[in-house]
Amino acid sequence: MLLEKITPLTRGQKEIVKALKNPDYEIIGIFGPTGTGKSLFSLAYGIDAVSSDYKRFIVVKPVIDVVTGEELTLADGEKFLELAKAYVLDVIGQFVDWSEVERLISDGKIVFVDPHYLKGRTFDDSVVFLDEIQTLKPESVVEILIRMGRNSRLIVAGDPIFQSFKMEETQDPASMVRDILTGEENAKVVDLGIKDIVREGAKRGLRLLIEYRMRSRELSEVEKEIFESAKVHSPDADVITVVEFCEEKERFEITSEHTPDALIIVKQGHYGRLVGRGGERIKAIEEDVGKRIRGVELTLDFRELIRSIHPVSWIWKHIRDVDFVGQYLTVEVKGEIGAFVGQRGLHVRFLDAVIRKLMGVGVRAVEV
Repeated sequence: MLLEKITPLTRGQKEIVKALKNPDYEIIGIFGPTGTGKSLFSLAYGIDAVSSDYKRFIVVKPVIDVVTGEELTLADGEKFLELAKAYVLDVIGQFVDWSEVERLISDGKIVFVDPHYLKGRTFDDSVVFLDEIQTLKPESVVEILIRMGRNSRLIVAGDPIFQSFKMEETQDPASMVRDILTGEENAKVVDLGIKDIVREGAKRGLRLLIEYRMRSRELSEVEKEIFESAKVHSPDADVITVVEFCEEKERFEITSEHTPDALIIVKQGHYGRLVGRGGERIKAIEEDVGKRIRGVELTLDFRELIRSIHPVSWIWKHIRDVDFVGQYLTVEVKGEIGAFVGQRGLHVRFLDAVIRKLMGVGVRAVEV
């Protein structure tokens, strides 16, 4: 069996395999960033399935030219099929004899379907894999659900995290479908985060995407003043952005001396250049602008970011992990969840407001 040849490397990948092997789940939703194995394990399962319990493996995936942004359809004929095959080969080629896959395609056991041409179709005795749903319109996702027939199973995969960092304000099918499936009977949602990325290039790409989002922020007049002061007093520090949140502190009744008035986000490795050997640079910036300032390096470990602005100074000892779940930055708190959330939820609402202002994503807290 092909699925047995692929060793899951993270807790999230083990959850994928466990869900795929459980026949009680009619629908499995796998959501997380690129490089976490969503397509790999789904394709492996589907190829195995047509060798045993199911007649067809239906692969539904948008075929998009990443350079032009043009989407190819069945109207493009052989080119659509060639690119669809190339996608499968790229993902799973090292684990399978490609001639066997070609045979399954020729026999009609593996079928590539254009999400634009679904009306009138019914998928019986099939495993249907709908990939990259964040690139589809919500109507196309719903159309797939309608087409599911008897003795069939649906696997959907998408990346709500990438969608969260896109600059356009558009409805995200990945997040929408995830929320729907969370409460659906006989459905299983597997959430993957940064810790589940096994491809280093994907980690770097996500970090650069977040950095791009931060650098693209439109700064307020106060933030511009802090930014310019940092350029004067810390000229060799690569400042990505500045986020000021005095208004948010007042709105959520944050009076703790631990919480600064603004953060300066710098490139990884540039914190020392920002603050100075004895902190003299950051002090000079504070005197310039009349605000309490803290510096934070941009990494994919967001615990320091949460720690730097949370009103309770010792709460970091109880933060076990900070990672994405769906489109939210989720903080796992071990004990002291009340102190983290705050009275009337003011602390976590404050964090949510600041992180949305900085990155465009919300914050949630869960107790573990």
